[in-house]
Amino acid sequence: MAATPPLAHAQESSYLPNYGVDYLTFYLDNDIFSGSDKDYTNGARISWISGNRPIAELKRVQQFLRWLSGDGKDMDTFRRITGYEDASQVSYNYGFSLTQLMFTPSNFETYDPLLTERPYAGVLLLGVSLHAKDKNVLNSVSLSGGIVGPHAYGEETQDFIHGLKEVEKFNGWDNQVPDEVIATLFVSQKRRLSLLEYESGIFAIDGFTETAVGIGNYRTEGQIGSVVRIGFNLPIEYSDPRLSPYAYSHKLFQNDRVENSFWSLYSMFGVKGYAVGFDATLDGPMFRGGFVSDVEREPFVGEVFAGFGVRLSDWELSYAHTFRTKEYESQGATFSFGSVAIRKAF
Repeated sequence: MAATPPLAHAQESSYLPNYGVDYLTFYLDNDIFSGSDKDYTNGARISWISGNRPIAELKRVQQFLRWLSGDGKDMDTFRRITGYEDASQVSYNYGFSLTQLMFTPSNFETYDPLLTERPYAGVLLLGVSLHAKDKNVLNSVSLSGGIVGPHAYGEETQDFIHGLKEVEKFNGWDNQVPDEVIATLFVSQKRRLSLLEYESGIFAIDGFTETAVGIGNYRTEGQIGSVVRIGFNLPIEYSDPRLSPYAYSHKLFQNDRVENSFWSLYSMFGVKGYAVGFDATLDGPMFRGGFVSDVEREPFVGEVFAGFGVRLSDWELSYAHTFRTKEYESQGATFSFGSVAIRKAF
């Protein structure tokens, strides 16, 4: 008889599953869903997140991020605010992501600098992340590094897409934010809203709060928000349907809720606020000069979003539409964009 793996003994009384599946997710943000082509005009990401893993199986870089995860080996001060009931019951996922973002002004025809409109900017990021969770709390640590500027290839990507759609190209990319190597560390926490949870047969309501801090020469900011989900066969998870720095797509754990059915259908509603201290796509490079713009970044930004999700077996599709207040003083009005996420479990 084959020996039982040590992990099975360690977790056979736990609400956390042994290992579980991996998830591959493709995210797309685009303002085409609102009928515009300006400001935050496109974002794309491919992200892989592992199944649940014990701490011993974390990769080297995720082991390095563990000191911010809030488990039993963390700093005392940080551990006190994590909310874990029992650090021994924490399970982990780790992930990798590749992201490209594009920002453009509204005037696509002129070759001249547009000092009061959003600067042209491309961002290319490679991210690594660690996610530690129990039944009530998810802590995520994400380290992203890459480049802002011409070598993020925002112009080439947009020209290629516009060529396929046979629409006019933007002419002012020569004025984009110049090259700079960038890095940002994001630490986030999501807590389930236990007072909101309701179940009746296959119908359920749940939600979570989220707070985050990012520090780096790409973005430095604080965030706070909340998401509510209503649906049928609603899986228990902290899924973020939008392309955020710490987007997470994975089931949490097994309990009595009906979540092993072939399908799920749900709607979602959310609100979020940002306090922005630095944004390389608006402020320009942090460590080099030569960038000229009259754009004044707004220090506080708010947004609301709503959407839906549908799951069939191992595939899931979600859509959310976001309405965001202006990000710089001369922007003039609230803008919006749509977010699509396609997720596959393996």
